[in-house]
Amino acid sequence: MNNDRTSPGRRPDPRRRRTRRPVPRAGLLGAEPELITHHAHNGTEQDVDPPTVPILRPRPGQPPRRPRPLTDGDLRKRRWRRVRRIAYVVAGLSFAVPAVAFLITYLSVDVPSPETVAQAQGQAVTYLYRDGTEMGKDVPAGGNRQILAPNQIPDVVKKAVIATEDASFETNSGFDVGGTLRAAYNQVTGGSGGGSTISQQYIKNSSGDDDPTLARKWVELAKSFKMNQTYEKADIITAYLNIIYFGRGAYGIQAAAQAYFGKDVGQLDYSQSALLAGLIQQPGRSENTAVATSRWNTALDRMLKNGYLTPAQRAAAKFPAPIPLRESREAGALNPFIKKQVKAELAAQGIDEKQYYSGGFQVFTTIDPVAQQSAEKAVAEGMADQTDDRILNALVAVEPKSGGVLAYYGGDAIVKGPNGEDQAGRDWADEPHNPGSSMKPFDLAAFLKLGRGLDARFDGTSPRTFPGVDLPIRNAGDSSSCSQQCTVAEAMQRSTNTVFYDMVLNVTKPSGVAEAAQEAGIRTSDNGGRSKLFTGDNNISIGGGGTQVTAADMASGYATFAANGVQRDRHFVQKVTNANGETAYEAKDRSADAFADNDPQKSAQIAGNVTAALAPVIQFSKLSCPAGHECAGKTGTQQHTPQNDEPASAANANSQTWMVGYTPSVSAAVWVGSDGDKALHGPNGAPIFGSTLAGPIWDRFMQLYLSGRPGERFDRVAAISSPQDRVQVQVQQPQQPDQDQQDRRDQRQPGNGNRQQADQLDQFRQFQQRLQELQDQQRGRRRP
Repeated sequence: MNNDRTSPGRRPDPRRRRTRRPVPRAGLLGAEPELITHHAHNGTEQDVDPPTVPILRPRPGQPPRRPRPLTDGDLRKRRWRRVRRIAYVVAGLSFAVPAVAFLITYLSVDVPSPETVAQAQGQAVTYLYRDGTEMGKDVPAGGNRQILAPNQIPDVVKKAVIATEDASFETNSGFDVGGTLRAAYNQVTGGSGGGSTISQQYIKNSSGDDDPTLARKWVELAKSFKMNQTYEKADIITAYLNIIYFGRGAYGIQAAAQAYFGKDVGQLDYSQSALLAGLIQQPGRSENTAVATSRWNTALDRMLKNGYLTPAQRAAAKFPAPIPLRESREAGALNPFIKKQVKAELAAQGIDEKQYYSGGFQVFTTIDPVAQQSAEKAVAEGMADQTDDRILNALVAVEPKSGGVLAYYGGDAIVKGPNGEDQAGRDWADEPHNPGSSMKPFDLAAFLKLGRGLDARFDGTSPRTFPGVDLPIRNAGDSSSCSQQCTVAEAMQRSTNTVFYDMVLNVTKPSGVAEAAQEAGIRTSDNGGRSKLFTGDNNISIGGGGTQVTAADMASGYATFAANGVQRDRHFVQKVTNANGETAYEAKDRSADAFADNDPQKSAQIAGNVTAALAPVIQFSKLSCPAGHECAGKTGTQQHTPQNDEPASAANANSQTWMVGYTPSVSAAVWVGSDGDKALHGPNGAPIFGSTLAGPIWDRFMQLYLSGRPGERFDRVAAISSPQDRVQVQVQQPQQPDQDQQDRRDQRQPGNGNRQQADQLDQFRQFQQRLQELQDQQRGRRRP
């Protein structure tokens, strides 16, 4: 029997096709819906479950229902649903990708131990002379450092550093999210302040990598986090304190305690601990009392805020003055002023205070051992008989052909303080002073740049008044004055103030002199120097008023004349090698045509004419050139301004004296003067002059240094002469030798003028012949 129903207990055959029963349709008038139970009674129950959602059918006589149109609200909901889903995906990826990258970085990095870091820090720096022999070693004050254990560092020191550098140290995981965000904000907005924790600072200092890159910061964060997962907090703060730099060459808290207070770290009190903690951020300014005091107060305030100090302790705290700065015994043979100049030069080239002691460097200096010894000996001999303890001195020698400093003496390294205590001396070679008449060669250079020559004439009488100048200008004695038709050449030899004052006031202007001086190598604050070239009045013409120049700058400026108008940067370092023998820095030859851009011939001509004018000054000042060597130079004296409480004799006293001169191979500046405007006196109470103290020291240095060296002459150049001046220096043709000698003998006889005037005439004639030689060369002729 064929039946679509499945018999009880019999499974349906899946191969069998089932026939769907037709669903009754509702008629126009509708029909009674069938009940489910009808099927059960009639045996027509379906094999599948009925739908759980009722099928909506239109009512009789109504059209079929259409879907409701979407509103704006529906569209917005749909869009936000998509945005949320995308945001969930992006958020998941932004978390997952960095997390995976951080995990990879975390697993691949190592945290260096303090012992490993110590091997790379605090290494002595070896200084070498230019010939390769050792000058001395600069050993950090904490060079013999001790790696301390946690229980060897008192809690007061740890708390001072934690409060000052990382208040959340006890709770953070190696980095402070808030601090990092603040640091990022400051960097974007141009503000200051970082967000590094103590752990991050340890990692940065141990690696020596301080590049402001995201890659470096990423690795630093990973290492900091790993350090905090690996070590206890007590070990981390101990490791940090064992390597951090505190200034004064001290790496590590034990070295800092010794360098600043001469005691072990275990003996530090909370006030001393606060000072050391405060100096961590500015170790290079530890000797600046205002900065040190400010950092000390900051540390104490943060210790109070963190609960490490009581209000009573904070109120009772007194600034713990460090012990006087001294040179370490290991570096006693090293000239501290040379070291200061070398460190400043290296810092300008990227080897800063922190890197200086961490590279195992060898510094090959430009200092010549013979020149240095000659400088120190010449100063000692020249000052041996001086009784005025206010007299100070400096000597600097520069090589014109390279700009390298051959000798540098800035005075005594250790001097007595007001209470008889030892203290560090000042580098007088780097202190600016009024140059006096030693400024006149720059007046002349400015004059020659305008095409004017040594044959130009000015009124050299004294005194002279000038429009707009309150006081008359005077020459320094009868020997410094000349006629109303005084040539520039004679005025330079005699150092005639009225001529050069007139020249600058009415021809070159003060700005022209300042420009020529800077072109020659004088460094002002505008180009990294300390000298001052004041152009607000005409006093620059005679080196007074607001114009002040250092001995180092004077040696460099005159070296440009010696180098035929080529200006080369003064420097102390030839090269620097690291512990592996690799070159870390090497000086480059930076030179320029000083007095004429891109015209070496014109610059050389100007410099040569300055040399021609300065050559007779040596003999006129009763000095001498080393045997076989031509030399040129200029003395300088600045008069003391008497005060009301001083005796009348103070009006004739001087406060600054100079002698600056050169040969083709060395330019040397000697300054002998006072700290400020003080009336200086020689052993017999007489005033000192450039020719009486600074001059002989210069003379002695040149004799010592150039003794036994091959003779040298200046290059000859064409004389500069302007049609405006008309050739005013008339050179007298040589007479017969016998007659010439007789005339000179007659001039030296009593009644025919004094011997000094005859000598001056001889010197001037020699200079005239030299100038004529230059003029002849310009015309292509040579004198027989």
